[in-house]
Amino acid sequence: MDDDLLVQAAELAERHLAGGLPRRWKHVQAVALKSDRIAHVLDDADAQALVASAWLHDLGYASSVADTGLHALDGARWLLANGWPRRIAALVAHHSCAQFEADERGLGSVLAEEFDQERSPTADALWFADMTTGPDGQDLDVLDRLAEIHQRYEPDSIVVRFWARATPTLLEAVKRTEATLAAQPM
Repeated sequence: MDDDLLVQAAELAERHLAGGLPRRWKHVQAVALKSDRIAHVLDDADAQALVASAWLHDLGYASSVADTGLHALDGARWLLANGWPRRIAALVAHHSCAQFEADERGLGSVLAEEFDQERSPTADALWFADMTTGPDGQDLDVLDRLAEIHQRYEPDSIVVRFWARATPTLLEAVKRTEATLAAQPM
């Protein structure tokens, strides 16, 4: 793995999230560490893409990056504009069912046109790491994570609406990653 790229990803995430969004920063650190722990099931290039995108997946929440209100798209656009590999930007753009949220925000076609959605064990592993990690970095079952999200938002919010539609897709990705991990224990 290219350790320089991973160090750059971690430093970039810290610079944009740690001061202004400390809770988000805790979550990102835990997602990246979990991604690093499970990366052994992927080849080296995929493992690097997983860990780098884990560090960067919530970059779009930073006030210095946010633009459209869709953090996945904002982060991915910022990464591309700043020279990051397209694959990492695309993984960020589509992490954890972002297409469903994009559709709710009227940005579905924009996201789909600007970034290809990778359907791979790498993308699944990113979704797994993100959606089994709570807002304070705690490990959670995916269903507990979804319940936690529902508790934080109003019942009629965009977030609750998109997760109602996205849950089956998310659960499939998590199950695929769990099966891969079970077949290749550490």
